[in-house]
Amino acid sequence: MATQASSLIHPSRIVNRWAQLVAGVFAMMAIANLQYAWTIFVDPIQKHMHTTLVEVQWTITLFIALETWLVPFEGYLVDRIGPRFMLGIGAFFVGLGWMGAGWAGSMHSLYIWYGVFGGIGAGMVYGGTIGNALKWFPDHRGLCVGFTAGAYGVGTALTIIPITNMLKASNYQHTFLVWGAIQGLVVLVAALFLAKPPEGWTPPGWKEKEALVKARVQTSARDLNPIQMLAQPSFYVIYLMLTMLAFGGIVVTVQLAPMAKSYHVDKIVVAFGMTALTLAIEIDRFLNGLTRPFWGWISDHIGRENALFTSFMLEAAAVFALLQLISHPIWFIALSGLCFFAWGNIYSLFPSITADLFGKKWATTNYGVVYTAKGLATLFAAPGAAWLFEKTGSWTKVFWAMIACDVIAAFMALLWLKPLAARTVKESQSMAGDAVGLAPTPIKARGVA
Repeated sequence: MATQASSLIHPSRIVNRWAQLVAGVFAMMAIANLQYAWTIFVDPIQKHMHTTLVEVQWTITLFIALETWLVPFEGYLVDRIGPRFMLGIGAFFVGLGWMGAGWAGSMHSLYIWYGVFGGIGAGMVYGGTIGNALKWFPDHRGLCVGFTAGAYGVGTALTIIPITNMLKASNYQHTFLVWGAIQGLVVLVAALFLAKPPEGWTPPGWKEKEALVKARVQTSARDLNPIQMLAQPSFYVIYLMLTMLAFGGIVVTVQLAPMAKSYHVDKIVVAFGMTALTLAIEIDRFLNGLTRPFWGWISDHIGRENALFTSFMLEAAAVFALLQLISHPIWFIALSGLCFFAWGNIYSLFPSITADLFGKKWATTNYGVVYTAKGLATLFAAPGAAWLFEKTGSWTKVFWAMIACDVIAAFMALLWLKPLAARTVKESQSMAGDAVGLAPTPIKARGVA
């Protein structure tokens, strides 16, 4: 285990991989509100700043753009030096993002604090924790990445009520200041428990498990760096699919409160003194977290492409039903929840399939490149969808765009990605076989993820 690479880690600080998974989960829970609680701040900010919905939604667009588009660079640093230092810096930016938003006196300063600082910090935490799970769990990749990514949804489910209550009792500025400090501190503590695995590390009993994993999931025999990954046709199919699928879920995430207001269900009290909107956000975020380990586990057993097809046909059906019944409070709650349950799995399935096909050595960097698709999708889902609503006075066309993206991407997974992935795996096995003939010892030491 003692290799040159492991000298960069402090062995005495490496706890077992399950404890690291828990630490990663807490870090992800702490940054969840930056994206998933945003919708409840939209109306107060719009009223306070005397601005339009489109201008307000550029904040979350900038946040997600920087959260995603810088992850390849941040992921490269995580792959080189490990996650602890990067998450420590991320903790500072996460806290400063929300606290600065509380101080912001104009839309431009809000863009800088929330969008720039918050986006950079969240990207460091997201990329670092997902990459760590990909590397430590080649035997349970879908499930464990799902738990990590799932925390990004559940974190808001656990905190949305106290945040909403504080928002009502004081104002959004005070809420940003208090919760910014809390979230930054949690990330900082979690970062202390993380470390990358030593070079060539494999989990206990991996030789026995490897054949079973390969029988269920298409797995490459090579570690491709980002440049090599970009030469693979399967990368571009994955990227296009993630852009299309991220669009629909981000629409529901950032536009749920404006949608509820448009259909007059935002202030209807339905249970426990909570409005339909508050209860929907609570349930949505919980299901958004639950779906990621659930579909990750399913994909570990039936394959990533089959799981993508099944879940996004369900997503298309849920969005269609929501379009028909959104003005009914109970259906608004139930169907928005189903949308999140069918959608949130992209954040466990796409990092898993990226590591499956392109290897674990550069898993954080490679998924960082793939993850930028989320930033591209946000341009259409936040200001784009808001513009279409203000232009037409209705969310109908936005809903139909979501349905079309879900159905097209679902069939792409089955009919296009699946055979391309098989070709990528076959080519990697052929090249690995040639390499074994030339230099068997390094190939064996490197292992297979």
